[in-house]
Amino acid sequence: MTVELDPDFERVRAALRCQQPDRVPSMELLMDTELKAAFLGHEPQGYADEVDFWYRAGYDYICVRAGYELDAKGVGASGDKASPAGRQALRRVWAPEHKGQISSWADFERYPWPDPDDATYDHFDEIRNLLSPGMKMIGRAGDIFTNAWMYMGFESFCYAMVEQPDLVAALMDKIGRIILRTFERMAEIDGVGALWYCDDVAYTEGLLVSPHFLRERLFPWMRRIGDVCKAHDLPYVYHTDGVLWEVMDDLIECGINGLQPIEPKSMDIAQVKQRYGRRLCLIGNIDLGYTLTRGTPSEVEAEVRQRIRDCAPGGGYCVGSSNTVTHYVPVENFRAMIEATRKYGQYPIRLEGLNEL
Repeated sequence: MTVELDPDFERVRAALRCQQPDRVPSMELLMDTELKAAFLGHEPQGYADEVDFWYRAGYDYICVRAGYELDAKGVGASGDKASPAGRQALRRVWAPEHKGQISSWADFERYPWPDPDDATYDHFDEIRNLLSPGMKMIGRAGDIFTNAWMYMGFESFCYAMVEQPDLVAALMDKIGRIILRTFERMAEIDGVGALWYCDDVAYTEGLLVSPHFLRERLFPWMRRIGDVCKAHDLPYVYHTDGVLWEVMDDLIECGINGLQPIEPKSMDIAQVKQRYGRRLCLIGNIDLGYTLTRGTPSEVEAEVRQRIRDCAPGGGYCVGSSNTVTHYVPVENFRAMIEATRKYGQYPIRLEGLNEL
């Protein structure tokens, strides 16, 4: 199938507003460099290659990381993470499970916290000037909760929630102020069409911490980000893994318009659509556990077709992976996902035709 390259961010905006665009958009938060290289036929070397990838893959936008830097994993500065070359140079590291960099008030006070107003956003201007007509940027930042527990180590963070609650609160607020300011700055950049907040709060069996903690320490910051989005008329997208039933109403009250990626093993997307589809755009859900990674292109096509049948009628759905497009996704399966989205996602969605296939 030949994909017609007709980027138009308004279709993404319409979907995120739970409206019906001309066709179902494709949406992803991140793509691994190896996948981009396989798709393009060469290693991406700069912003021009990054934009070229998102354009040629049929997306209406490019996701652009904010210019701030937090080093919660303690690996040290490792190049400009906002640039393709900088990301490519990064080695994969795991978050600290036990003890991190901050265990006491003294650690907190001596840590060299960055000033978000010192961060550069020049790369947004450079990328905007490379965009094809119709494309926009989605500014992404996040991890208030995730950075907080990584700074302490997850085990230490959990103990500190009981033994040092004031320190945990100060840590969350310090990071919250940095991230909020980051969103305020991105919202003012010409060419940004939406904002994407990322922060994993759950795994497949439940929330990582209690709903009470999230309501007290995280969701107030997320509401403030939502207020920034509303003030600038920008759709607000949220990424978190895991099962979220306990806090779905809270998330909607924070002002989010789109939820990604809705892991199949965590929540049934058809149930999410039934309960929240009029208030929330659903993004993703194409399975990384098997379909995208170990399945065939035909199986990918069939799953995309089913998701469109279940979630797309009336609007408010975007096709994408159930997390991010990882380096171990075969490029043939990635192509099958975006091509099937075009093939079956034209509005009005013809349910009879999808049933017959």
